[in-house]
Amino acid sequence: MKRMLLAGVTAFAYMAGAAQAENVTVFGPWLGPDQENVEAVLDGFAKATGNTYSYVGSDNFEQQVRIDAEAGAAASVSVFPQPGLAADMAKGGFLTPLAAGTGDWVRENYAAGQSWVDLGTYPGSDGNKALYGFFYKVDVKSLVWYSPENFEDAGYEVPTTMEELKALSDQIVADGGTPWCIGLGSGGATGWPATDWVEDLMLRTQSPADYDAWVANDLKFNDPKVIAAIEEFGAFARNNDYVAGGSGAVASTDFRDSPKGLFSSPPQCYMHRQASFIPAFFPEGTSVGEDADFFYFPAYASKDLGSPVLGAGTVWAITNDSPGAHDLIAYLQSPEAHEIWMARKGFLTPHKGVNTSVFSDPTLKKMNDILLGATTFRFDGSDLMPGGVGAGSFWTGMVDYAGGKSAQDVADEIQASWDALK
Repeated sequence: MKRMLLAGVTAFAYMAGAAQAENVTVFGPWLGPDQENVEAVLDGFAKATGNTYSYVGSDNFEQQVRIDAEAGAAASVSVFPQPGLAADMAKGGFLTPLAAGTGDWVRENYAAGQSWVDLGTYPGSDGNKALYGFFYKVDVKSLVWYSPENFEDAGYEVPTTMEELKALSDQIVADGGTPWCIGLGSGGATGWPATDWVEDLMLRTQSPADYDAWVANDLKFNDPKVIAAIEEFGAFARNNDYVAGGSGAVASTDFRDSPKGLFSSPPQCYMHRQASFIPAFFPEGTSVGEDADFFYFPAYASKDLGSPVLGAGTVWAITNDSPGAHDLIAYLQSPEAHEIWMARKGFLTPHKGVNTSVFSDPTLKKMNDILLGATTFRFDGSDLMPGGVGAGSFWTGMVDYAGGKSAQDVADEIQASWDALK
């Protein structure tokens, strides 16, 4: 086998009957339609490289990938829904560093490239850091949803800075309306929507380095920088004039019901900050792009922090080293590997070299434009924190804060819960 670099992208040319071809096993979280989508990409990999593949999906991925690795039976490549688990596996010696030059490729070819290198770099079992993870298929959370018809009727323009967003919120109140619908209810997970707000606001008020330090608890949860971000959330959620039903309704309103106020007549609210999945809970028959649309949750013009984007995504890592496993990671660097899934459903990419006209859905293309415009990308912070914090005290603390407890008291309690885990 020989590798050729074509226009900066690794391509493959196999000699007839090349002995190097192998069956590359892939283990991931996808079942159903998403399994069909990833297998379409892997079909492209097989055609391009001469390797074959076997994909297995599981809704018990997080547990099974550890069991397989410890038993010496891991797949060639595993697809992690969260980088924290990949980092744990790297520390345990179960991942293989990616090929030399992969980090340089990511820096050059991904929007906010250094962010993706950082998110895929972990200490190995020897304590030395290396690039173990390649991000492919991501999601965007930094979105504000609205009704174009309501904006048009009221004469409102889509804001492009945080200052404009706050001015618009004030204008809506002055006009007798309510700018925001916010709901934190989610059964046993009540509170999580507020963690996304705080994470987005950390990225808009503090540096990416501060965000990383916060997620690692090197910057304590009760540091003034974090408290300021919580209070920024409070400027929206604890303002009775800003929130449908008043601030007292924020914690008790189910997040799935909260965006429905956008579509009532007259509107109960004009804006709703939520990730790309929320249209699933819009009223039946709502057409995204017509009845509903979205814009980037903007950054402050007065702060030199660029255009940060909060999101999530899957990280691909080599869990059983072989030439074929490295071939697959190299194939994921090709525009083709991204465009195959782009032409289907549910895929976003930071790859700057793709042809975005192949998106099957104009809504996804618009979301992807936001991703490509990012100067910084950061993974959902609560997903990177210990479960007792990120899926525990952070959630409950935000409910307490929405209910009136001070940001200082809430942050102190969350930090105490983190300290108790150490």
